[in-house]
Amino acid sequence: MKQRWVTVVWSVIYLLLLLSLLTPFSIVTALLVIVPVAILFTALNTKSFILHLAPVWLVVALISPIYLILAAYFIIPGIVMGYWYRKRAPAMRVLKYGIASILIEMLLLLVVGTAFFQIDLSEYVDQIVQMTTSPLEQMGVDSGMTGQFVPTQEHIDTFKERTMMMVPFAMIISSILMTAVTHALTRPILSSMGYSVPALKKAREWMLPRSLIWYYLIVWIIGMFSRGTDSGTLKMIVVNAMPLLQFCFMIQALGFFFFLTHEKKWHPIVPYLVAVPILFFPPMLIIGLLDLAFPLRQSISKKNR
Repeated sequence: MKQRWVTVVWSVIYLLLLLSLLTPFSIVTALLVIVPVAILFTALNTKSFILHLAPVWLVVALISPIYLILAAYFIIPGIVMGYWYRKRAPAMRVLKYGIASILIEMLLLLVVGTAFFQIDLSEYVDQIVQMTTSPLEQMGVDSGMTGQFVPTQEHIDTFKERTMMMVPFAMIISSILMTAVTHALTRPILSSMGYSVPALKKAREWMLPRSLIWYYLIVWIIGMFSRGTDSGTLKMIVVNAMPLLQFCFMIQALGFFFFLTHEKKWHPIVPYLVAVPILFFPPMLIIGLLDLAFPLRQSISKKNR
C-alpha cells in the first residue's frame, strides 16, 4: 500500500514537471522530467506503468497538445533507463543507453523539424546571436567605444558560424548532462524504495580509455591542417571533437584528485575545491592527460606503502 502511494506521488510530480516545461523554470525542470518516468518504469510492471501515466497524459493533452508532444519526447529515455534499472544493469551501461536515446531523439527531432516543418536552425542561431550581441553593440555606440571592444558584423558572422558548427557538441553535452542528473537522482530514490540499483565506480577509480590520447593527437593534427583550408567538414570535426576530448580529460583530472585525496588522506573537500579551477582553467586538463599517459597512480600508491 505504501509503495502504491509513493508511485502515485511520483505521477503527480511527473505532471507538475511536464506543466513547468513551458515556463521560465524549464531550464531546470527539463533536467528533471526523465526522473519520474525512470522511477515509475522501474518500480511498476508495464500495465501499472501505463495506468499511472495515462491520467497524466490526459490532463496535459487537455491543457495543450504541446505538453503531450513534450511528454512523448521525454518518456523514451526514461523508459530506456528504467528498463536497464529493472535488469540491475551496471550504472555505466544505463548511462550509455540513456545518453544514446536522448541523442538519437535530438537528431530525429532536428531531421523531422527541418524536413517537414521547415525549421531553419541557422535562422534560429542567428536570432540568438543577434540577441546576445545587440546589447554589446548598443553599449559601444552609447559609450563611444571603438575597436576590439565592440563586435563588428564580421565578428558576429564568425561567432554565428562557430555556434552552428558546435551544435553536435552541444547536443552531446546536453545528453550527457540530462542522463547524469537523472541517474544521480533516480538511483538513491530507487534505493530508498527498496530497489537495488548498481552505482557508478567511486570517483577515485575513474579511468577513461587511454585511446583518448591518440584521438586528441589526431584531432590536433587535423586542426593544424584545417587552418589553411576551406574544408568546413574538417573544421566541424575539430570544433566539436576538441572540446569534447578536453571535457573527458577534465573528468579524468577530477578523478585523479579524488584518488590523490584518498591516498594522501587529505580532507574530502579538496577534490571539490580543485574542480573549480579544472572547469574554468583549461590548462588543468593536462593533469588528466598525464594521468592517462603515465602510471602516476601506481607511483603514488607505491610511495604510500
